[in-house]
Amino acid sequence: MTSMPKRALVTFCLFAMAVMPRFVMAESGTIAVIVSHNQAARTLSAADLSLIYWRKKLYWADGKRIQPINLPTDHPMRRQFSQQLLGSLPETQAEYWNGLYYHGTSPPHVVASQEAMLRFVAETPGAIGYIDGCKADSRVRVALWIAPDGTSSNAPPLSQECNTP
Repeated sequence: MTSMPKRALVTFCLFAMAVMPRFVMAESGTIAVIVSHNQAARTLSAADLSLIYWRKKLYWADGKRIQPINLPTDHPMRRQFSQQLLGSLPETQAEYWNGLYYHGTSPPHVVASQEAMLRFVAETPGAIGYIDGCKADSRVRVALWIAPDGTSSNAPPLSQECNTP
């Protein structure tokens, strides 16, 4: 191989890395379902969460409107969450949401990143979202943990490996 094709290959790889979406698989594989510290609900079940994200449960026990938040459709965390909790991929849910839209029900709001999810949930009354378990911090409270195998628990995982930069 001559030096020109090697340079072209290196340039292509660098370009591809620069323009590819910054989405990577979940750092821990464990999903933390988050709510604000002010939210009355201390814990949730997977069944409750499913109802919330299908917009069949609209209010918290204290009467506050629930505001579920999603990551973008192609985000690996969203795909994992949708498959494990809702039983389908985000793109296959379009028909469901189109049907509800004509009855005045909109799908959950979408934010661009896990950091945006953290900020929105921390600052918005009634909001609920999900992030990688390693990204949960003091701004929010974890109401449910979802393991990579789809099992859920109100207790944090005993061992969770987090890749820190």
